[in-house]
Amino acid sequence: MAEPENKKVIKRLKSKFRLVVINDDTFEEWFSLVLSPLNVFTLVGISALIFASVLVALIAFTPLREFIPGYSDLKTKQLATFAAFKADSLEIKLAQNELYIENVRKILNNEPTNNYMAEVEKEDTKYDTIKLRKSSEDSLLRQKVENEERFNVMPGLTRSESVNIGSVFFFLPIEGVLTSSFNPSIKHYGVDIAGGDNEVVKAALEGTVVISAWSSEDGYVAQIQHKNDLISVYKHNSMLLKKSGDLVKAGEAIAIIGNSGKNTTGHHLHFEIWHKGVALDPQNFIQF
Repeated sequence: MAEPENKKVIKRLKSKFRLVVINDDTFEEWFSLVLSPLNVFTLVGISALIFASVLVALIAFTPLREFIPGYSDLKTKQLATFAAFKADSLEIKLAQNELYIENVRKILNNEPTNNYMAEVEKEDTKYDTIKLRKSSEDSLLRQKVENEERFNVMPGLTRSESVNIGSVFFFLPIEGVLTSSFNPSIKHYGVDIAGGDNEVVKAALEGTVVISAWSSEDGYVAQIQHKNDLISVYKHNSMLLKKSGDLVKAGEAIAIIGNSGKNTTGHHLHFEIWHKGVALDPQNFIQF
């Protein structure tokens, strides 16, 4: 039975050959190596792959690429672009100066001057005949924006831009009873939490203390700037434990609960969360 052709090919590829280096004068064997066509093809392929990788690396990561015709480095491209913009600006400036000098010459000679706005003024556009009408889509968009910005203390910033912080974990600032909820309609931009005497107020997130001061309306106030444009505010404290500029970690003590300031309604902590100038309801992020 004849041997299949594919097996013959594999057998030829695996056939052993010996490469021998002999001194032609003494016939002394200097070097010998057993090879097969498969080994030769594999060695040549790996060598070609290594050579190609080294060549690509040299071209991509060394200054040698600058010697390739048609290839320029990034700095050269930046300089060329800057030169093109500069030339364009100089051309415009030169045209303006030439027009200015020409107008000065005509003024001295009592001649009419050139006006670069002449072409624009020639347009016979009757703006009073243009009628603008609101579409139904425009009215719906206006209503949507007005609803979103009703309680927004910074015009132009929608509430939808301020709530993309669901993945942030807030530390409970104080353990106690929630006595007053978030209500922007009466300018109550936070929650009130009643706690025990000398209860420690903790930072809701890691951040930097930007305000640590006394005010007649809110008493001792601490304000912390956090990442992601978040700010937490702690009002009506009896004592502040941190100064402006101090770095604090989440859960670190920053004040002592109190009843300070004219706007206080009793022994409690007034806590606020702000994001990009918009007051957020702390109950959406913390379980009191």
